Amino acid sequence: MKLEAKEDFPPATENDARSGNSVAAIRKSILDHIHFSQARLPVMATCNDWYVALAYTVRDRMFGHWMNVVQAIADPQRKIVGYLSAEFLMGPHLGNALINLGIHDNTRAAVAQLGLNLDDLLAQEEEPGLGNGGLGRLAACYMDSLATLGVPALGYGIRYEFGIFSQEIRDGRQVEKTDKWLRLGNPWEIHRPELSCTVNFGGRTEWFHDERGRLRIRWIPNRVIKGVPYDTPIPAFRKDFIGILRLWKSEAVESFDFQAFNVGDYYKAVDEKVVSETVSKVLYPNDEPEIGKTLRLAQQYFFVSCALQDMIRVHLIRGKALDTFHESFAVQLNDTHPAIAVAELMRLLVDEHDMDWCEAWTITRNVFSYTNHTLLSEALEKWPLPFFGHLLPRHLEIIYEINHRFLEEVRRHAPGDDGLASRLSIIDEGGQKSIRMAHLASVAGHRINGVAELHTKLLSRTVLRDFHAIYPDRFVNVTNGVTPRRWMVLSNPKLAGLLESAIGDRWICRFEEEIEKIAPLADDPAFRNHWREVKRGNKADLAGLIHERTGNTVDPDTLFDVQVKRIHEYKRQHLNVLHIVTLYNRIRRNPNLDITPRTFIFGGKAAPGYAMAKLIIKLINDVGAVVNRDPDVAGRLKVVFFPNFNVKNGQMIYPAAELSEQISTAGKEASGTGNMKFSMNGALTIGTLDGANVEIREAVGPENFFLFGLTVDQVNDLWGRGYNPRRYYEENAQLREAVDLLYSGHFSPDHQARFVPLLDTLLNHDPYMLLADYQAYIDCQDQIAAAYRDQEHWTRISILNVARMGRFSSDRSIREYCKDIWRIRQGV
Repeated sequence: MKLEAKEDFPPATENDARSGNSVAAIRKSILDHIHFSQARLPVMATCNDWYVALAYTVRDRMFGHWMNVVQAIADPQRKIVGYLSAEFLMGPHLGNALINLGIHDNTRAAVAQLGLNLDDLLAQEEEPGLGNGGLGRLAACYMDSLATLGVPALGYGIRYEFGIFSQEIRDGRQVEKTDKWLRLGNPWEIHRPELSCTVNFGGRTEWFHDERGRLRIRWIPNRVIKGVPYDTPIPAFRKDFIGILRLWKSEAVESFDFQAFNVGDYYKAVDEKVVSETVSKVLYPNDEPEIGKTLRLAQQYFFVSCALQDMIRVHLIRGKALDTFHESFAVQLNDTHPAIAVAELMRLLVDEHDMDWCEAWTITRNVFSYTNHTLLSEALEKWPLPFFGHLLPRHLEIIYEINHRFLEEVRRHAPGDDGLASRLSIIDEGGQKSIRMAHLASVAGHRINGVAELHTKLLSRTVLRDFHAIYPDRFVNVTNGVTPRRWMVLSNPKLAGLLESAIGDRWICRFEEEIEKIAPLADDPAFRNHWREVKRGNKADLAGLIHERTGNTVDPDTLFDVQVKRIHEYKRQHLNVLHIVTLYNRIRRNPNLDITPRTFIFGGKAAPGYAMAKLIIKLINDVGAVVNRDPDVAGRLKVVFFPNFNVKNGQMIYPAAELSEQISTAGKEASGTGNMKFSMNGALTIGTLDGANVEIREAVGPENFFLFGLTVDQVNDLWGRGYNPRRYYEENAQLREAVDLLYSGHFSPDHQARFVPLLDTLLNHDPYMLLADYQAYIDCQDQIAAAYRDQEHWTRISILNVARMGRFSSDRSIREYCKDIWRIRQGV
């Protein structure tokens, strides 16, 4: 196979309709695509037609850059990053591409000449909901930074036909609606059927002798499906380079059974097609029922098998022998979801490519590295042995062999310590035998990284402490980061414009070095005034959107107190609600009380099967309904739940926020990335010493961060001494008043006992220590209320928060991965 060379393509010219960036060229390209791609007359074109034509216009301008990536991938001296992630929450592509290609302003002008509004076309784009939250959004930021830093990269995942559900709020409750993000097509992707792979499931294995008389193992599956790739270009910021997101769709190897059709069994004729396509049908089904678990494991194996087959194909096309595969690819396991790749690469090398086991294992260990994203034991994946073996019988045998050899190594390291071997074993022998996927990733990964300094430290001390004891050099920290291109330039153009006028635009791709130049301007009264004008404008924009989406009218001159993230007990949205109820009780006691007016804004999705999280959503909305209509509260408190929180909505919310709620129980949040987006946009943080909050506080200065709550050591000590949440309730009159009001049914008159399960959990168990942290949280919020009244000082702190966020760019994170984990050079 011949890989295209850059010189095969003519150079772009400024006015070329397919590649030029002038207003005239962009306008001509849009009209060409209306005619040749959409088959429409301009007068008949719909908003979606114009959006698709514009998307194709922008995509055209990335294809010249694509050839640079092809060259880098073809170069046998360049190492490629294979980023394996079950989630890629990319967000809408159009706006980001316009920013990164440097054609936003010319495109707006070209669209205006056609009598259209660019904002309407941006709003038309369906968001690809290919992730549940932070993990998928992190992967998206990393793809942006890999491209911008000129690192050849292939992001591998699943092209879910239906993404994460769209959330509606009805009667204060979450209602899940199907996310049909592909219903109008996807102009950003390129279908690559010629690169399809086959993937096996089920069946059995058997021993056989090959033509040289060697004893080998053959996998005889009972089901084979096809993986078909779709490529999406991820443009670098103003460089002729892109990253490639390669998502796999499952299809039947043979879509139609003529034998069944000929005998009149029409349903059976297409049954294989229906069953095969199920694998990539929906993002993360509810994995509580057995069928859900089967589908989830099938999804994980499907995409990593396709990815590894694809990487081996690329490596061989480079003309290199397979024993140098680790020189071509650095493969990152983004959490445990792709950990089955360890066994799959061994299978491909040993079974399919006839490699010696020891040589294959050396390659495997040099290829893989593992990012851990959680300290929650329930989130560390385990698969029951019979269940796993039924779906992947050959992989179970390979994992047994890996484990056997690994435990021999452990016993040599610590002879006689059977307890250590048992704790380290990939196979959990306690109770129902199962495969520990985090252990599989840790055994194979030459590097294991946490995603914040505290998280990596706790990882080494808790869930992976035994691995750290025998492989201390494998553990490194890479604190998460987010891209300022999307989360500042695109989402906050008012702030980006102010920054550019003050320090130029180098900060956009040199965030670490350049953004700190605004720090001295915190003492400039004129600059502070401009800063407040930007924030006020963003708040007014969000207020309009809130009214449109919820019917609530909010005052942009109140403090915007925001908590948007996945709804989960450990993230403690209900602690925030207890604060609201506390303020409400103060006003009820004294209607003339002078308090700092606040608008509380919540957003986030609860997993469909997570009853307590869904009850928290109902709690927020029921408390809001009562507070918002109480005439004594009017103008002082407003509670809003913003529905369907996603990337597109986040781009409106983060720039308008003034207070960022990062209030998880210390030791529970691995890192967080929302905390970074808030701070980059000038919000001040109230938070615990959890995840990356620790580093954010260190960066912005303790005096510019509102800290409360128990530390990790205090949490552990309190549990060790016997935590009694009811004692906090009984000894704190303010807390007792808030909890009792919730118990009374004041906020749920139609169903007095609605919140009893939640409240009983707090009083009797309180696994996330809300009651222990309650008073410190209330005291800290009172400090915030007082601080907000001094707008000059508040603005100064806001500016310093942004100025000191340089280390939280995803560009810095990727540089660290390149240096400390992948051993890969940057640059186009």
